[in-house]
Amino acid sequence: MQIELQPGKRYYSIGEVAKAFDVNASLIRFWDSEFDILKPKKNAKGNRMFTPEDIKNLQLIYHLVKERGFTLEGAKTHLKEGQKKTLDKFEIISKLEAIKVQLTNIKNEL
Repeated sequence: MQIELQPGKRYYSIGEVAKAFDVNASLIRFWDSEFDILKPKKNAKGNRMFTPEDIKNLQLIYHLVKERGFTLEGAKTHLKEGQKKTLDKFEIISKLEAIKVQLTNIKNEL
């Protein structure tokens, strides 16, 4: 899943994040409580504010749980054992998906 981040934007609300992933805000809150790699800041009202780094980590969690079918425990273990390796693979897959979209667009224009 490819999420478009706005250049220069430092924080995203939980509503913006949930909409980008097409999930409920409650799922984002649940993942926040379950995964140590998520560390959103909270504003004065206590609302979670996600950084672009948090969004990348959410993409990784989404990829493992929703796209690859990992259980939460399986995803946690996978992240702890090989977070760098998993992140590298995820970034490669994301880039390949973006290239595929570009190639499809070019093909459709021909």
